[in-house]
Amino acid sequence: MSKKFPPFNELLVREILLEPITVGANKLIIISGYVSHNIASWHIKRISEEKLPAINISLTVGMCQQGGISQDIHDGLKALMSFHDDSYSSFDCKYIYKGVPVHSKIYIWLKDDKPIKAYCGSANYTSKGFSSAQREYVTECDPSSAYSYYLSLEDDSIICNHGEIEEYVLITKSQLDQEEENHTLSSREHKTLSLLTRDGVVGHGSGLNWGHRRNGTKREPNQAYIPVPADVARSGFFPLNKTHFSVMTDDHKQLILRIEQAGDKALTTPLNNSLLGEYFRNRIGVANGAFITKNDLERYGRTDVTFYKIDDEQFYMDFSVK
Repeated sequence: MSKKFPPFNELLVREILLEPITVGANKLIIISGYVSHNIASWHIKRISEEKLPAINISLTVGMCQQGGISQDIHDGLKALMSFHDDSYSSFDCKYIYKGVPVHSKIYIWLKDDKPIKAYCGSANYTSKGFSSAQREYVTECDPSSAYSYYLSLEDDSIICNHGEIEEYVLITKSQLDQEEENHTLSSREHKTLSLLTRDGVVGHGSGLNWGHRRNGTKREPNQAYIPVPADVARSGFFPLNKTHFSVMTDDHKQLILRIEQAGDKALTTPLNNSLLGEYFRNRIGVANGAFITKNDLERYGRTDVTFYKIDDEQFYMDFSVK
């Protein structure tokens, strides 16, 4: 049985990442040596689920000069920058690419461009940094001094979606890419999930057809989830507690997923539940928004999908046919 991913450290999360919004802060500047796109996605969703006002999250990644940044994290950060939905917080990201590497971990809250609160300490902007898996120390610091420090870094940074970013920052292969190239994924722990119900059909108002409701409720027709059996949900294979994790597909697309719904029964794309449905409809060759049938899946060549676990934040999804 897999070791269960630890829950977030709620005291740290609330104090550093959420509570300043309740006193009017509308921008969070983060300087972090190492980062993950998964926590940024989770953070954006958490602010929305707390029914807090949307903010701007501006991230500076400090240690790109030492070993570069992996392709999966780079792609994930770029995807979040291109994600635009007025109901969610906006996100932008820069990399330190010259000068001395930045190992700092600083969180600066601004209200109408004026720094009002800041924290510094040991917690990187990663899921592990804000989980109960390790001990982190973060304390308040002077917001004006912290903001001045941030401004001193700007000339040494470059936006992560710059058209020529690879000329400035080393983008490295992820562990998953390396394992795929070396054909070692098959040795990883894996789970195969059926896309059919117990009755052997694609659900109506559930699964890949989550957006199609029998009662006529209007939903975006591409909304979808992958059903997760109870024994898989309890096994610790997937992280729970609404943790976001990245998934690379066999056709080299990247998705951010999480487990949700009562009984942890569904794998979804949390910032937009339609992304998963769009992916599968495009993959099996049916119209965007169309109702998916068992015949559609069988015509494609399979009615299930297999996940390979690389670590608690990275998975590989195989929906290929031979």
